[in-house]
Amino acid sequence: MNKAQYPAQMPSLLTKSEVTEAIMAKKREMKLSWASIADAIGMSEVFTTSACLGMNSLPWDKAELLAKFLELPTVVSDVLTEYPNKIFSQQVPTDPCIYRFYEIVGVYGPTLKELIHEKGGDGIMSAIDFEMSVEKVPNPKGDRIEVKMSGKYLAYNQW
Repeated sequence: MNKAQYPAQMPSLLTKSEVTEAIMAKKREMKLSWASIADAIGMSEVFTTSACLGMNSLPWDKAELLAKFLELPTVVSDVLTEYPNKIFSQQVPTDPCIYRFYEIVGVYGPTLKELIHEKGGDGIMSAIDFEMSVEKVPNPKGDRIEVKMSGKYLAYNQW
């Protein structure tokens, strides 16, 4: 079996949570940024961070590069290629940064839906065929955080 073509199907002895903890420890120890880790494996900062936090899987070659870059054992590569269970709490989070995104969706979600429908028709923005970036932008009134999201438009089928 060629690991570059097939992600690990059998669970490892390590959990995704344990791998995340190991990555976070190495990131702190080596004083790295997510951007530097992403650059080292040739992937986007957002996707790399998401995979390291257990919410996406990496292709084998990228997982292997990440483990080597962070000086972690090969078993970490195996876990990083495992398909994630994207199960998360349905409760509103209490972390202020994450809560604000819930607030944004709560306040602007219907507006975004209306504008997507008006501009594209009856459909949605994909979170699978998707890209995102996060930048700090200087502003005279105080620095701003700019989040750009781009997802493929998926029209609903009518049958």
